[in-house]
Amino acid sequence: MSDQEQRPEDLRIPLHVEDVSVSRREVEKANVQIALITGTREQLVDKELTHVRVEIERVPIGRTIEVVPSISQEGDTTIIPVVEEIVVVERRLVLKEEVRIRRVTTKEQHQETVVLRQQEALITREEADRHSNRIAPTLPSFEQHPNPKGEK
Repeated sequence: MSDQEQRPEDLRIPLHVEDVSVSRREVEKANVQIALITGTREQLVDKELTHVRVEIERVPIGRTIEVVPSISQEGDTTIIPVVEEIVVVERRLVLKEEVRIRRVTTKEQHQETVVLRQQEALITREEADRHSNRIAPTLPSFEQHPNPKGEK
């Protein structure tokens, strides 16, 4: 077959072949730093304190008894009998004295200023500069107070 006799469907045109190459690289967008800040604050503690005091009263009795009395309770007072044996022609129990112990409760208001510690997280974000590999610092989106009362 000659060139003129070739059929149009037999005609072939060479095309350019393209290949695709895919790769990855890390691009740093931002750095995040978190710092814990410990501050102090004063707080007033206002509580009622209870004090219990013991009063001891010795009451002389000097009465003869037949048996040793037991320890008894009268309200806030505990009565402890103290007996003594004395030798006479006959034997008698004499209630020599009673020791009375009374609980006395008083209340007072107490105020004291105490120092409390508190922590808060300070977060800063540094955005990457689009035209270089440097990191450009940015302000956080909310107002930060590392020390709310300006204390050291």
